[in-house]
Order: sequence, then C-alpha cells, then structure tokens
Amino acid sequence: MTHIKAYLVEDSAVIAENLIATLEELTSVRVVGHSGLEGEARAWLTAVASDWQLAIVDIFLREGSGLGVLTACKTRGAGRSLVVISNYATPEMRRHCLALGADAVFDKSTEIDALVDYCRALAHDDAV
Repeated sequence: MTHIKAYLVEDSAVIAENLIATLEELTSVRVVGHSGLEGEARAWLTAVASDWQLAIVDIFLREGSGLGVLTACKTRGAGRSLVVISNYATPEMRRHCLALGADAVFDKSTEIDALVDYCRALAHDDAV
C-alpha cells in the first residue's frame, strides 16, 4: 500500500489528534508533521527538504491564518495536494480558498467522510 505523507495545519490539539487517528486508521495517509501556527507551517511546507504529498489546512489558527499557508504553497510542485478543513466553509470562503490554490475544501462539522474519501482517492491515483 502506498502511504501518503501529510502535513496537518490545525491549532486545536483535540481536533488534530482525532483527525490524525481517523485518517491513519481509515486511509493510507501518514501524518509526518503538524502545526497550529501559520509561520511554522509555511516554513515546513515550503522547505526544500520537505517531503509531503498532502497538506490539510485549517483557516483559523492560533497565530496567523490558513489563508497565508495556502498562499505560500500556491506554487507547490506537482504531486502535492492542498486541502482546507474549516468550520467556516461558506460558499464565499470555499471560492476564496480555491482561488488561492486549494484543491478542495471540507467542512469540519459535516464533511469529514468526504475528506476520507478524497484521501482514499488520492492514494488510489498515486498508486496508478
């Protein structure tokens, strides 16, 4: 099975812990790092040596914003997916995130199953 190396940008320790457990149990995603701070996430995701295929980014962070992370990753290389999870996934915010380079946007409250499906599909595409 091909593992997808993911980086999680989420400032709630409880949500991060639960999301990591869910994704690692139900998909081939393996979280290789996480942060709740925009600057730290931007630095890790854009570092030359960073090895990731998926970044999962929350909009509201303890310091900074997920929007800044999206902007920093806009010119990421091929084979890297960037998705947003937020409790604020309004139609306007979804459009804004997609315009900043997100591949998909999921509502934390109602679309975790869709995120799991996205990760499964990503792993399947990666294996082809």
